Amino acid sequence: MTDIGISALEYVEGFRSGSISAEDFVAATLERIRGIDGDLHALVAVREEALDEARRVDKVARSGGDPGPCCGMPVTLKDNICTADTPTTCCSRMLEGYVPPYEATVSARLRGAGAVLVGKTNMDEFAMGLTTEFSAFGPTRNPWGTDLVPGGSSGGSAAAVAACECSASLGSDTGGSVRNPASFCSVVGFKPTYGLLSRHGLISYANSIEQAGPLTRTVRDAALMLDVVAGPDPMDPTTVGPCGPYLAGTEAGIEGRRVGIIREMVGDGVDGAVASAARDAASRLEGLGASCSEVSIEAARYSVAAYYVITSTEAGSNLARFDGLRYGAAREGSGLAYPDYLEEARSLLGPEVARRMVLGALVPSAGHAGRYFLKAQKARGALTREVAAAFKEFDFLLSPTVPVLPFELGSRIDDPVSLFLVDANTVAANLTGRPAVSVPYDIRDGRPVGVQLMADSMRDADLLAAARALEGVSRVEGGPP
Repeated sequence: MTDIGISALEYVEGFRSGSISAEDFVAATLERIRGIDGDLHALVAVREEALDEARRVDKVARSGGDPGPCCGMPVTLKDNICTADTPTTCCSRMLEGYVPPYEATVSARLRGAGAVLVGKTNMDEFAMGLTTEFSAFGPTRNPWGTDLVPGGSSGGSAAAVAACECSASLGSDTGGSVRNPASFCSVVGFKPTYGLLSRHGLISYANSIEQAGPLTRTVRDAALMLDVVAGPDPMDPTTVGPCGPYLAGTEAGIEGRRVGIIREMVGDGVDGAVASAARDAASRLEGLGASCSEVSIEAARYSVAAYYVITSTEAGSNLARFDGLRYGAAREGSGLAYPDYLEEARSLLGPEVARRMVLGALVPSAGHAGRYFLKAQKARGALTREVAAAFKEFDFLLSPTVPVLPFELGSRIDDPVSLFLVDANTVAANLTGRPAVSVPYDIRDGRPVGVQLMADSMRDADLLAAARALEGVSRVEGGPP
């Protein structure tokens, strides 16, 4: 029987040794999806043609050719990454059935390296949410407990990886949307340095902050994915690099490295079990030769407020392309009162998207820009300066990925402020453009806890090595029950 629970690298090694065929592995993966996804709803589209693509990979190998570094590995993509042969809907009724006329760069690179796309994953509508409950097509459930949220907005990708519905997935991370669900589903989630991965074909939420990133079962699998998809792209002038290779350096260890534990991210408002897991992780890293001490980043206290003001403003601009006449009207002097505008937005869009669009129309408007948007940008600047200063003293910054344990479906859906605070520890990496990774570390009360490491810009390879070291002392054994 084909073991589809192996890591992506184990799959590649098995394929190259001849002990695994792409056809058998993809067939078993599709069978797994058919068997369990009715309960999890991690995927919103399944590609049965993936089996034919896997057969072609096997044929290339049998003829002596090289099918690429991914060798027919089954992967999934978040539903906001454009695929020219499969619908890309951002899990919104607004784009239901839409098939893009082009392929996203990260998708093209992944598939060009021999990966086989088995499906598109569920997400919060237009990536606006933290639990994958705001998908127009219904919520995703956590494989560790189907009464729990999987995190978001890349919750479908995290759940699919955890439940062995694919070997790896690509999500997008605007304020923690790769790392948050990685923590809740006990998988690895990597947010690269801003610009390391092309955003061409990633349907925009907030251009100045968002990044695509891998979700995998191991740190080395994430490094494999980065080796394939990272690097400059003429279609995206914000791209940088290269600064790899990534996989080759993952065993460098953490001895002699300095780790700062962010005081504001392990104190007030953080669940005690989560905070103790992060401190335990720091202790274990010291056992590997790292030096750990606390560091204060005071501006982190304002990062959530700054993040939502900035991203809502950018989202309001980006979403205008879908219905600009209707949603461009909520400016001062339009004659449309706030409650009426909100109801109008909700007629086509879900409540979280409507809420952020209304906020995005308000904060840059006349009389409000200085009060909200400019203050948010000042807070972003202060945070960037404090993080830069911290990296003069430390190689890595450590915190819990999410300040709370995974919670029950529906328990916070009507409390947007409570949901926003779930991002408290992750948004700093996005606002400052730094790379960050969530590593599975512990299971408390049957619920996963991830630990986050952040590094300075373009130190992604060093960050992966540190994450690999942390993974080696993790208390997690095995996958979901």
